[in-house]
Amino acid sequence: MEEAKELKIARIGNSRGIRLPKRLLERYGLTDRVIMEEHPDAIILKPPPTNKLSWEDTFAEMAQEKEDWNDFDQITGEGLDD
Repeated sequence: MEEAKELKIARIGNSRGIRLPKRLLERYGLTDRVIMEEHPDAIILKPPPTNKLSWEDTFAEMAQEKEDWNDFDQITGEGLDD
């Protein structure tokens, strides 16, 4: 974790805002929206949730497809040494 850095609060109309360095925007996947969480001693900014499914949700959706996955259970041994 990097050491704390002081940022200037700028006037934006009747509100105030801060500028985040480009490297932080890229590192945390922040684009045009953020989710803000207020805590007693901190404000947390994070990217909005994506439409990606968790592994559990992925397996549940695969199970609903009623597709035959038996071919994936077979090992051919190709490329493996005896």
